[in-house]
Amino acid sequence: MEKLTIHIPDKKSSMVKQILKELGVIFQHETHASLSGYKAKLTKISTWSDTDLKDLEVGSKGFEDLKAEQW
Repeated sequence: MEKLTIHIPDKKSSMVKQILKELGVIFQHETHASLSGYKAKLTKISTWSDTDLKDLEVGSKGFEDLKAEQW
């Protein structure tokens, strides 16, 4: 099935929808996330302390000291 997005003038919208329904087109309405839902998701994001970031930096520097073995 193919998805198609079209812009229809307001005065012709009902007529075009009726014709498309008769042709078997399925209408799927887009759902827009609410602002409060978006804010709720943002509040669930964890934050890292300075000590957490320092530990990550120390850990990443350990990888810099690794060298590839020569065969």
